[in-house]
Amino acid sequence: MGRLTAQLAVFRPVLGYSPIHPRTTTKVALLIHRKAHRIAGPGDSNVTTLRAGGCSDRGPVRRTNEDALFIDETLGLLIVADGMGGHAAGEVASRLAVEAVVGFIRRTHEDPEQSWPYGVDSTLSFNANRLRTAVHLANRRVFREAESHDDYTGMGTTIVAALVLDNLLSIAHVGDSRMYYASNSELVQLTRDDSWAARVLVQPAAAASAEPHPMRNVLTNVLGARDSTDIHIQERPIAPGDLFLLCTDGLHGSLDDKAIQSVLTAQGTAERTAEALVRTAIERGSRDNVTALVALCAE
Repeated sequence: MGRLTAQLAVFRPVLGYSPIHPRTTTKVALLIHRKAHRIAGPGDSNVTTLRAGGCSDRGPVRRTNEDALFIDETLGLLIVADGMGGHAAGEVASRLAVEAVVGFIRRTHEDPEQSWPYGVDSTLSFNANRLRTAVHLANRRVFREAESHDDYTGMGTTIVAALVLDNLLSIAHVGDSRMYYASNSELVQLTRDDSWAARVLVQPAAAASAEPHPMRNVLTNVLGARDSTDIHIQERPIAPGDLFLLCTDGLHGSLDDKAIQSVLTAQGTAERTAEALVRTAIERGSRDNVTALVALCAE
C-alpha cells in the first residue's frame, strides 16, 4: 500500500495455507495453484473450471510486503488484501483478515448450519451471505487485535474477496483494492473504491483539475478501523471465458485500464499473467507493494 511497507504474508498451515517466502534475489513471490476447481449448481449442466494464479512483490521501495493474497479452488475462494499501520501492523492486519475470511468460508463449506452472527440478507444468495459474514468477522478480528496491542493501534486493511460457486460470482470489498472483469473488447471495474478520490473527483469540476489533490489517496472505509464497517456485496453470473483480476492499488495506481487489459488478454496462464501485471506496474513506476490475482473461468 502507498501508505506503508511490504512482504508476502506467510500463512498458517492449519488454515490450509502454503507458507510463501519472498525470494531473496527477485523479491517476487508466486502463489501457484495447479488444481482445477469445477463449479456447478445442483443439476446444472453449465460446468466451468476455475484456473487462478497470483503474484505479489514488495516493490522497489518498501522494506516489507503488507499485501496478502489467497486462492483455494476447492472453496472457490479468491482474496486480495492490502494492510496499513506502523510497526509491521499492516502486514498483521491483512493476514488476520484473510485468515478470518478463509476460516468462516471453510467452516460453512464443511457444515452449512453454522451460526450467522451478522444475520442474513434475504436479497443475497447463500454464498454471498457466507462472504458477507466472513468479511464482517474479519473486520471484528482486526479491530479487536488493534485494540489489544498498542503497537497495532490504527492498523487496518483493504480487502476484495470473491466466491465463485454454482455458476455465480459473489464479490465483497472494502477499501481501494479492486476487482475487474476483462475481455478482448473491454475492461470493467466491478468494485468502486472507498476513497476520497472516488467520492469527490468524479465531480466534473474536480475531475477537470490538473493538480493532484493531497487527499486523493485517503481511504474513507477500511477493515479494522472501527467495530463495524460498510461492506459492499454484489453478485453476477459467470460463464466460460470470463476473466477476472483482483489487485491492490500498487497495481491499478500505476497502470491505466488500457495497460491492464492488454496484459490480461495476452493469452498466458493465470499465474504468468499475474506476474506480468506486477512486473509491468513496477516498470512503470509503482513504489508500493504490488499484488495481482488472475482467475479464468474455462470450460
